[in-house]
Amino acid sequence: MTTFSPTPNDIDRQWYVVDAEGLTLGRMATEIARILRGKHKPTFAPHMDMGDHVIVVNAEKIVLTSNKADQKMVYSHSGYPGGLTERTYAESMARKPADTVRNSITGMLPKNRLGRQMATKLKVYAGPTHPHAAQSPEVLVIPGARRS
Repeated sequence: MTTFSPTPNDIDRQWYVVDAEGLTLGRMATEIARILRGKHKPTFAPHMDMGDHVIVVNAEKIVLTSNKADQKMVYSHSGYPGGLTERTYAESMARKPADTVRNSITGMLPKNRLGRQMATKLKVYAGPTHPHAAQSPEVLVIPGARRS
């Protein structure tokens, strides 16, 4: 018996929509990263992008547990000496909630060109609307993520 290795013809991509209102950031991000990577499929191969498309709406209404919103920091560096900027998650969510959620999810993907390709299938919107209705996405229920 030979090992099954998927080909590009074996890839069947679905579209999912996640309503992030009241969901915990980390629990939601791990599940979405798993879907983007394709680990939920029986044909998963670590060397291929087997994942599905995910649309996240209501990113501005996401929840962080305990005092993480005020205590946990988000760091970014401009590339120049002394170019480190830091802000709390609360400041980052107030400024650009979609980017904060996107960075949390893409940080859980592989750090190579395959991970960057997987990240292109993620669409994050701060509000409740999205322009991907033509793809007729299915609602994805995140197990274990509480709604506060």
